[in-house]
Amino acid sequence: MSSVTFENVVKRYGNNTVVNNLNLQIPDKEFLVFVGPSGCGKSTSLRMLAGLEDISEGTIYIGDRPVNDVPPKDRDIAMVFQSYALYPHMSVYDNMAFALKLRKMPKAEIDQRVKKAAQTLGIEQLLPRKPRQLSGGQRQRVAVGRAIVREPKVFLFDEPLSNLDAKLRVQTRAEISKLHQQLATTFIYVTHDQTEAMTMGSRIAVMKDGLLHQVDTPQTLYDKPNNIFVAGFIGSPSMNFFDVSIKGNADNIQVEGDGFQLAIPGERAQGLKSYLGQKVTMGVRPEDLFDADYVAQSIHPGNLDAQVEVTELMGNEVFLYLLTGGHSYVARVDPRTKAKVGNKVRIVANLDKVHFFDKKSEQAIR
Repeated sequence: MSSVTFENVVKRYGNNTVVNNLNLQIPDKEFLVFVGPSGCGKSTSLRMLAGLEDISEGTIYIGDRPVNDVPPKDRDIAMVFQSYALYPHMSVYDNMAFALKLRKMPKAEIDQRVKKAAQTLGIEQLLPRKPRQLSGGQRQRVAVGRAIVREPKVFLFDEPLSNLDAKLRVQTRAEISKLHQQLATTFIYVTHDQTEAMTMGSRIAVMKDGLLHQVDTPQTLYDKPNNIFVAGFIGSPSMNFFDVSIKGNADNIQVEGDGFQLAIPGERAQGLKSYLGQKVTMGVRPEDLFDADYVAQSIHPGNLDAQVEVTELMGNEVFLYLLTGGHSYVARVDPRTKAKVGNKVRIVANLDKVHFFDKKSEQAIR
């Protein structure tokens, strides 16, 4: 098994820099997820690690070994792609065994590895079938099994669930997480879906425009985002943002927005003292906004009077799309809410959980 290190890695296509000075250490046996919008450089980073893309600058290490000039077949990695890329004329067994046959492994060892991987993935009964006889989820498990039999140091996954329906995606991501625990090796996974990232990764690397914006545990990314981009990208529905002015004095910090004024409690107000008289961006997650009739206990409440524009019943909660002043935002509230479209409602913000960001740098104010 092995660690992976990106050291000052850059990838350019002509004058276009798609990965810019990537520095990242991935310990042995970690499950790291690259996440970000399309074109952020996450898949390119994975492909450079796999040897499918040349590196413009910097060095990639697998363990202590620089692999910039090592051919893909000699890097001891296995990659699972978005497309299953199964040979249609071969059985599942032969698809899984193909790479081992190319290595001229003994038949007995090939058979042992294929059957062990099939048992791990619960696809033993599929081994005689052809790919056309399989569902999308079954084909994806075969593609994962083909990687497992190689017993690589590092597994790479490039958006492997994108072709599956929503229910099957949930099931398969749980299977991949369980597989990581069973194999106890390094997994590096690329997705644009932040829910996948939050539920699967032991750490998440958030990228945008070729830059690594933050890498940390899912909970830390959620609770302490470094900047507006990370705050807005992590969480579903995404964080609400308000332009606010900092009022009051060092002992009594208030924020004033369009149609509301909130007194910020002491701990949250500490970083705002140097912003008195200035504008900042305030962020509030939808789950930190409550219908006033069903407010969580032990919070510092802040009131916003809002008009309901849209309601979405999700069963165990309701999404309220609201308007305060001229600003639209969303709240996740108790399903017992009586709020109706067109109604005026009192919304309570948990002021212990609000976030603030500098207007120019967009960095978090701590």
